[in-house]
Amino acid sequence: MLYRLLKLPAQIMLHLFCRRIQINDSRALNSRGPLLIACNHPNSFLDAIIICTLFKRPVYSLARGDVFKNKWIARILRSLYIFPVYRTSEGVENLEHNYATFEACIEIFKRNGIVLIFSEGLCINEWHLRPLKKGTARMALSSWDEGVALKIVPVAINYQRFHSYNKDVHLFFGNCITREDVDLNNGFGRAILSFNNLLHKELVSLVYEIAPGDAEKRKKIFEQKIHFWKKALLAIPAALGWFFHLPLYLTALFFAKKFGTGNNHYDSILVTILLLTYPFYIVLFTAIVYLVSGNPLSLLLLIAMPLFAWSYLQIKKG
Repeated sequence: MLYRLLKLPAQIMLHLFCRRIQINDSRALNSRGPLLIACNHPNSFLDAIIICTLFKRPVYSLARGDVFKNKWIARILRSLYIFPVYRTSEGVENLEHNYATFEACIEIFKRNGIVLIFSEGLCINEWHLRPLKKGTARMALSSWDEGVALKIVPVAINYQRFHSYNKDVHLFFGNCITREDVDLNNGFGRAILSFNNLLHKELVSLVYEIAPGDAEKRKKIFEQKIHFWKKALLAIPAALGWFFHLPLYLTALFFAKKFGTGNNHYDSILVTILLLTYPFYIVLFTAIVYLVSGNPLSLLLLIAMPLFAWSYLQIKKG
């Protein structure tokens, strides 16, 4: 219920957070299950927000197990279709809980559902494909052993920049991997290796390889010229968007810097705060303007505010 309730606001906020989202195959967003989305992991839970928001059908996702320690947070996460995955760093005694998560995912596949897994395991803000963990392969092999006709689609998320809301995002889909593509005849270990080699081959062609300090290469890949007519047309609504949204943005920025600096969660914290508070903010802002002015036309701000924010995003220099 909560997943469906938040999906529409998330779709709106995504276009107020990202300037452009370029997709190499938009038909993939209409995919049906059983499907496992095997994705790189450069930007914490913002990666999951983007994919779950863009896909037409519900997407279940996996998250690090330590965030499930609080039972209330765990309940919220599960209502958002998120399951825990534990690493040895979070306690060897918790690893057995991964079996329950994998079994839950296989049941989702049996109902033709979709699951998102981050095949690198850890999140690091960088333009680089890191070594793949075994979890994706194990989930695929276990599903095939259960007779599920699971397909695995490699997906790469490439960000123009981190630590900033005004960014372009390139979302690339690779060729699906099926049971027939993997060597399953030489033991479990060889099957894992065969699967990971196939997945790596797909992802390495989709994930940008850019050195952290190579701003010129990033500019060449992402930068798009903003035409003069667009700047002129959107100048006034953009100025209003900057002014009207400044209190909300500064508040979100404060918490993102406080809790997200140095741990790769900056963007995710920023967009989550904006996602959860923005509907209340525009209602409160509109109510204040209406009470002060007494003009019924001020109620149009409920529609105009997101348009103003979008205008500012379109012409803001990256």
